[in-house]
Amino acid sequence: MEEKLLKGKKIGLAVLIADIVAYIAAIALLIYGFANGFSENSDEILSVPHAVLAIVCMILLFLLWIPLPGLKVLRPQEAYVLTLFGKYYGTLKGEGFYWVNPFCTAINPAAATKLNQSGDVNSLAGGAQTAAKNETAKLELLAVRDKRISMKIMTLSNSRQKINDCLGNPIEIGIAVMWRVVDTAKAVFTVDNYKEYLSLQCDSAVRDIVRIYPYDVAEGVDTTGDGQPDEGSLRGSSELVAERIREKIQSKVSSAGLEIIEARITYLAYSPEIAAAMLQRQQASAIIDARKMIVDGAVGMVEMALERLNQGGMVTLDEERKAAMVSNLLVVLCGNKDAQPIVNSGSLY
Repeated sequence: MEEKLLKGKKIGLAVLIADIVAYIAAIALLIYGFANGFSENSDEILSVPHAVLAIVCMILLFLLWIPLPGLKVLRPQEAYVLTLFGKYYGTLKGEGFYWVNPFCTAINPAAATKLNQSGDVNSLAGGAQTAAKNETAKLELLAVRDKRISMKIMTLSNSRQKINDCLGNPIEIGIAVMWRVVDTAKAVFTVDNYKEYLSLQCDSAVRDIVRIYPYDVAEGVDTTGDGQPDEGSLRGSSELVAERIREKIQSKVSSAGLEIIEARITYLAYSPEIAAAMLQRQQASAIIDARKMIVDGAVGMVEMALERLNQGGMVTLDEERKAAMVSNLLVVLCGNKDAQPIVNSGSLY
């Protein structure tokens, strides 16, 4: 199904003015016919010409409302998809006052669909719950009646999903997708409901991409598909992951006339059931890294101290005393608490 734009239809104002003028003329002629059409001999019988004029005017008054349903008003970045007796008639795009075949019907299967996205969220200020429900029902009724398709950039924020990463760890992730309709005919006729279709494809694409990556950098994991381990991860490669999600969604929704402009990760965390264990794991890893750094620094300081003592010739230590000195220095430098000094006033041996 290819989109067909209707040209030369911005004549709504001219048609409306012509219709109003015709109504006024018909009413004026009808009044004239009744006012001047009675015969001189009888006040109840119209002359034939005036009777014909009155009948024609009444028929016109009955028929002149027919062009009015063909009047369409569009704001910027809006469109109408029109069908005529079940057949695709064309698409109106761009702001303006249009007039089309009055028997055309506008169609938008997603008009009443409410998703967690811009343009579909009705923000109702406080009030009673019943009043809020009534207001929501009115807004949904207006959405059903209004068949205009928005061509604006919209943001879809699906609910958080629980997905296993490539290591089997359950994580929770949420994304925001910026999208818009680029082909109204495909959006309306290719899929049953393009909003629900987009939402489903977003969930599917997130699952397909997330299961390729670990949450944190892991050894021996290939995330690019080239057969070589790399350092890709959900937390460290969020830009790349978001771009792959966007490309995956775009490949699925192109047939529905939708364009995915951008995808962003809005929430990323371990699932609650393993969050505490993973936090302990991260803490243990941090402690090990810190201890390793402390030990490396302590060993370097001990080596420097021994070299300085040997160079200055102040003290000559045998191997046993060197080992004791190294042990004492490492205890002092690597301990969690401040060391308590002990003064030895006797002989070194």
